[in-house]
Amino acid sequence: MLGKHCYESRVTLTQLMGPTSANILGNVHGGVLMKLCDEAGGMAATKHARCTVVTVTVDSMAFHSPVHIGNLLTVTGEVSWVGRTSMETRVVVTAENVLTGKVTHTNTAYFVYVAIDEDGRPVPAPPLILETDEERARYERAAQRQEDRLRRWRQDSP
Repeated sequence: MLGKHCYESRVTLTQLMGPTSANILGNVHGGVLMKLCDEAGGMAATKHARCTVVTVTVDSMAFHSPVHIGNLLTVTGEVSWVGRTSMETRVVVTAENVLTGKVTHTNTAYFVYVAIDEDGRPVPAPPLILETDEERARYERAAQRQEDRLRRWRQDSP
């Protein structure tokens, strides 16, 4: 199986945030942001594997700043690590005030997906080709996160 470059999986979703996505304070609901992150991460994993993927887990998602009604939200996802059948995607969210041009980083999250066949069974995912020092560093941090996840899952299993 041929490997794929990180940039080949990159997905960018851009959406204007309206009142139907917000609470009474004018802040976009965290669940709306999580859904968009899952969509971007899932599409990045799908582009990488070129098959259906399912969400396995999301690492904790901390919101550093609110997203307001009228902000232009940008969600960028990219595969950062690949195991045998699983892939981690790094998802970065920014909000732009289109009147002032100020762009605010709201959060970064990591989602894990598994590539599956039409019967729902895991299938191998292509390896990741790392070209830059930044890609290699992200991959190493992702591998550590995956090791930590597996350790927690083993501890939580009956």
